[in-house]
Amino acid sequence: MASEEKPRRRTAMVLTPMPKSQKPPGELLTAEEKKANHIVSEQKRRQAIREGFDRLTDLVPGLTKAQSRSEAIVLQKALAFLRSELDEYEELRTKIVSLGGEIPAELELDKHEPE
Repeated sequence: MASEEKPRRRTAMVLTPMPKSQKPPGELLTAEEKKANHIVSEQKRRQAIREGFDRLTDLVPGLTKAQSRSEAIVLQKALAFLRSELDEYEELRTKIVSLGGEIPAELELDKHEPE
């Protein structure tokens, strides 16, 4: 007489990433751990970019918090602000030199033409 076997039920396995400190040295990450690490890294990268644009918004006159949500506007206004500051620097530098003054080497700017 053959014994009847019950059909096995499949159950889902829940994988909990093991902290690196508990893994034996040299053991590779699982695909799930790699994906989780990638997601966390990407979130950190995006947050750093957001914080950078927020800091730039605080530094550039004429930018509001509402405009800071548009990265294109922030970059355009920051570029315009920097160009105006460089123009003012150049005017002051020219005036100092024309009056016989000297610009200390540490205050000289490298000449980089816009590309």
